[in-house]
Amino acid sequence: MKTIAVPLSSGKFSSHFGGAASFALYAVDESARTILDRRDLAPPEHGHGVFPMWLREQGADRILAGGMGPRAISIFAHHGIEVVLGVDGDDPDDLVRRHLAGTLQATGEPCHDHGFHGCGHDHDHSPGQEHGQEHGQGHGQCHSGSREAASGPSVSGG
Repeated sequence: MKTIAVPLSSGKFSSHFGGAASFALYAVDESARTILDRRDLAPPEHGHGVFPMWLREQGADRILAGGMGPRAISIFAHHGIEVVLGVDGDDPDDLVRRHLAGTLQATGEPCHDHGFHGCGHDHDHSPGQEHGQEHGQGHGQCHSGSREAASGPSVSGG
């Protein structure tokens, strides 16, 4: 049995991990591709590293997230928690079902700046500058395109 955590805001999927008001924690049977249980919990007050440590204490094995900063990714990786980035949608139950079925689309890209731009971050662009240029080609883009979550857009390891 695995536990998948999904950040929520007003009961819907929160694409900005750090802005989550609560988390849905799903006990899942990956071999049967089924949700066994769901618990919605309010986390402690947000601060640097608080959500990753709290989710680890709740037994999370995997996080489905829209945008997340490199520090949170690093903390999850250190604790062996898989992070699936670039997830998009509203219904957390549907996201988990699609993830278990291997049909959830995710970009797999982290975000680097704070603000709001799709992934929850605002990237200041110079006139004529394309998204991603401030980070280098093909690296650090929040939503660079769709890839199968089951085929490797997650960030894990250390």
